[in-house]
Amino acid sequence: MNEEWNTIDRGARFLKERLGARPDVHLVLGSGLGGVADGLEDSRAVRFDEVPGWTSSTVDGHAGELRRGRIAGVEVLLQMGRIHLYEGHTAAQVVRPIRVGIAYGAKTIILTNAAGAINEAFRAGDLMMIEDHLNLTGVNPLTGPNNDARGERFPDMTNLYCSNLRATALNLATDMGITLRSGVYAGVNGPSYETPSEVQMMAQMGVDAVGMSTVLEAIAARHMGARICGISCITNQAASVKGAPLSHDEVKVFAAKASDDMIRLLAAILGTQEE
Repeated sequence: MNEEWNTIDRGARFLKERLGARPDVHLVLGSGLGGVADGLEDSRAVRFDEVPGWTSSTVDGHAGELRRGRIAGVEVLLQMGRIHLYEGHTAAQVVRPIRVGIAYGAKTIILTNAAGAINEAFRAGDLMMIEDHLNLTGVNPLTGPNNDARGERFPDMTNLYCSNLRATALNLATDMGITLRSGVYAGVNGPSYETPSEVQMMAQMGVDAVGMSTVLEAIAARHMGARICGISCITNQAASVKGAPLSHDEVKVFAAKASDDMIRLLAAILGTQEE
């Protein structure tokens, strides 16, 4: 594990050399949400595969690029896409970008994703504030020897998704006329979509939306002491909810449709980080 932290520190030094002073916020963009980058001022960029120890995403809709700049006056590290367990990566590799962003200086992590609705009241194009999650991936990025200098052995997950950030986002959405749901997100391995029986199981467990990312990143970020905000873009209704076949093309279409509201909301949330 010490070698992993050495890799993380090398990545953080590389970003400081290439992109400049530390960011206040590390913002991760999920499938189809790359339009958020259009609002970035004084942007500088590097590809994932330029950063020591990183690899490119193989998923359509994930640009595989880091951009550093300002949104709403806040210094932001914009991560355009991510890597996933289903691409064949380990949990440590999946959370490495988040750990590097925090080592680079980010104190707040905003995780966005594309998710399928389990809650039948949700519709494609809705946004959902993540209030809690279920890690159904079967792995945890904290498994193995712990480095006490980076985080405690048994970090508390009671307020994993910062209640203050959630309240701020919900209030901003109301003021802006944006429908922002609130619910529990389940993270699964993928890449296959869920079966109808799996959807029924998750509904009984209290899950509102399901996706193939975010949970490992949130755990790793909390371990390192960052504040976390999570927002899902509901891009489809999960199997048996809608009764029609699911596709990644559908995910990208509805993510694009919801991106305007997502961009406005993220800019507003970032604007509060100046205080």
